[in-house]
Amino acid sequence: MGEIIKGKPVADKMTDDLTAEVAALNAKGITPKLTIVRVGARPDDLAYEKGALSKCQKVGLATEVKELPLDITQDDFIAELRKINNDSNVHGILIFRPLPKQLSEEVIKYEIAPEKDIDCFSPVNAAKLLEGDKSGFPPCTPTAVIEILKYYNVPMEGKKAVVLGRSMVVGKPATLLLLNENATVTICHSRTKDLPKVVSEADIVVAGIGKAKMVKADFIKEGAVVMDVGINLDENGNLCGDVDTEACVEKASLITPVPGGVGSVTTSILAKHVIKACKALNNL
Repeated sequence: MGEIIKGKPVADKMTDDLTAEVAALNAKGITPKLTIVRVGARPDDLAYEKGALSKCQKVGLATEVKELPLDITQDDFIAELRKINNDSNVHGILIFRPLPKQLSEEVIKYEIAPEKDIDCFSPVNAAKLLEGDKSGFPPCTPTAVIEILKYYNVPMEGKKAVVLGRSMVVGKPATLLLLNENATVTICHSRTKDLPKVVSEADIVVAGIGKAKMVKADFIKEGAVVMDVGINLDENGNLCGDVDTEACVEKASLITPVPGGVGSVTTSILAKHVIKACKALNNL
């Protein structure tokens, strides 16, 4: 029987560290600030926003939410974004995606200032992640996965890791971050043949494929570490991950739950990135 490992102890440790960093910046007369750009009011955006604002305020960051109308034109959106880019009091920008259909993410991702882009929307930060350039900002969710693995002393070097999913939000960046830790990584996706067999060879499994409870016990090697990044609703309308936790915990050594796992660390990474951006923008 494996151990279900929560994100809260990781987030609490990070909160203490980040609060101390903000206090040191305050002593220099600097207050790190996050601006959230939200178009409309989707329930999932509002839920994440609430958690992000709470975490930022807890560690002492200044915050602001720019709520833009659902029917905003692309030109008007870009004009608003440029104002935030140019505001020297703002150090981190988070744009909630997906954006409405009239707004092209392919265009807008080139408009956000890379040095303030704390969740890897800009191609500049995606390229830095690919190159292993630590001055960039990887996406917050896969970074939270690595933070949890380190907190629970899970060795990554030389281990076989399988990442389920190839999105730019989780799959690809998680793969690159695991490579940076010297793991040997396989990416699986909807076209992977004999998926359970491939996943069952992994020492570390990161599930971010977006299908409720898809990962069953036969996917998991005895003693593997399972990181569930999925956020889905089950047949009863309850929040669940991509992993069938009850079935897999019998074989895994460590497994993160949903809710209460990776997601609870993501907002701490967001705050950490705002502080990192603030330091860089102030040449500290």
